[in-house]
Amino acid sequence: MAVTDDTDAPRTWLSWRDATETALYGPGGFYLRPEGPAGHFRTSVHASPLFASAVARLLLETARELGGGSEDAYAFVDMGAGRGELVTGVLAALPEGFPVRAYAIERAERPEGLDPRISWLPSPPEGVSGLLFANEWLDNVPVDIAEADADGVARRVLVRPDGTERLGPPVDGADAEWLARWWPLTESGARAEIGRPRDEAWADAVAILRSGRAVAVDYGHTAGTRPRFGTVTGFRDGREVRAVPDGSCDITSHVAMDACAGPGAVLTTQRDALRGLGVSAERPPLSLASTDPVAYVRALSATGEAAELTARGGLGDFLWLQERV
Repeated sequence: MAVTDDTDAPRTWLSWRDATETALYGPGGFYLRPEGPAGHFRTSVHASPLFASAVARLLLETARELGGGSEDAYAFVDMGAGRGELVTGVLAALPEGFPVRAYAIERAERPEGLDPRISWLPSPPEGVSGLLFANEWLDNVPVDIAEADADGVARRVLVRPDGTERLGPPVDGADAEWLARWWPLTESGARAEIGRPRDEAWADAVAILRSGRAVAVDYGHTAGTRPRFGTVTGFRDGREVRAVPDGSCDITSHVAMDACAGPGAVLTTQRDALRGLGVSAERPPLSLASTDPVAYVRALSATGEAAELTARGGLGDFLWLQERV
C-alpha cells in the first residue's frame, strides 16, 4: 500500500506511467538492451515454433478471407517484435511463394542478421491489408496506478526510481471515467492499473489496417475478475522481481482486455485459439513408435510443446482479442 507523504519535493516523484516509460524506453532503457526481452523472460514465441506456425496459419486464413489476385501481397505486422523472433518464425512457416510483406514494429535497433525481407520500423505502416499480431505488447504499454485512500477516493500512486511509493492527487478526467466504467475502486487499499492508454494504443494499431484482422495476445482479465490489488510486477533474468522503475527490470501488468475490445471483437483463451489453429496436445499413436521411431519422437516432442502452449494455469490462460477490419 502506498503511503501519503508530502514532505518530499514533488519533482522527486513521478506517476507510474511516466516512470515506466523512462525505465523501459528511455536512454539505456530495459527494452533497448541488446539481449532483448528473450534475455529475461519466455513467451509463447520462445516456448515452441508451433506458436509461429499457428500464427502463419492465421495469416493464411486472413488472406483467404481478403481474397485478391496473385499479384497482391498480404501484410504481417508484428507489434512489439522483440528481436524479430515471431515474424522470423512466421516467414519460415509460410508456404513457399506466399506473397507477404513482413513488418517488425519495435523501438530497439534492428538486430544483426535479421531476414532482409523484414521491414524494421518504430511504428506500424498505415493502410495495409493482412494480419496485425501483438503478442505480449499491450502489457508493456505504460499505465498509471490508482489506489483508494482511507475515504475510498481513487488517487494516483506516485513512485520514485527506487520503487518507493506515495499517494498523489485524486484521479480525474478521462482516467477517472475509465476507472468508473472498467475498474471501480471503493475499498480502502484497493488498487488498479488505469488501462486507458492501452485502449488507445490498441485502437490506433487496429486503425492502421485497411482490411484484415488484428489480434492481441496477453495475460489479462475482464470485468468480474479484476484483481483486488492490481498486478504490476517486474521480471529480470527469468525471475519475477519487485517492480522498480530504474531500468533494471521489465515492468509489466495484466491487461483489462475487455476494455480494449472494439465493436464485434472476439475474446477467447489461447488454449481455444490455438486448438482452432491446429495445435494439439494429443499424444501420437503408440503404433508409430514401432513403424517410425524418429517420427514418433518428433511427434511426442511437439505434443509436449503444444501442452505448454495450451496449459491451464499457464500460457493457455492467456487471452486472445481478435478484431476484423
